[in-house]
Amino acid sequence: MEHVEHTFEPVFDCDSRILILGSFPSVKSREGNFYYHHPQNRFWKVLGRLLNEPLPATVDEKRKMLLSRHIAVWDVIESCDIQGSSDSSIRNVVPADLTMILKRAPVKQIYANGETAYKLYRKYCEESAGMPAVRLPSTSPANAAWSLERLTQAWSVILENLIAGA
Repeated sequence: MEHVEHTFEPVFDCDSRILILGSFPSVKSREGNFYYHHPQNRFWKVLGRLLNEPLPATVDEKRKMLLSRHIAVWDVIESCDIQGSSDSSIRNVVPADLTMILKRAPVKQIYANGETAYKLYRKYCEESAGMPAVRLPSTSPANAAWSLERLTQAWSVILENLIAGA
């Protein structure tokens, strides 16, 4: 176990309509200094399919896709003790202050990428955020039971709040 701080900022602007929360960055994401950096994580593939966008390759392309589509991304945890990338090993949580985004952007819905993010949000952030989160299946490679097609279908609920605000 090591104590790890979240080292990169949330992605959002004053037009963000939804907020997608992970639990805490994986080792690969921490190395790449951006969200869902592991090549086997299907987050970017799912979003690309849902938004009819080409798969973004660079951090700048990923950031541009999120912001142009009014999507904010952050994690529930600011720092914690963790072993590698294992969500099940997370201890001594310091939650992120989500109000930084929620006070500056018209977020209509919060989505949790996976069960761990959902449980941590409910425990540490829901009360201060003032809205429930919708739990989505994890895009992590550890969630191999879910095919890309099945994930994309489940994640299509995010479009409701993006289209409604268009």
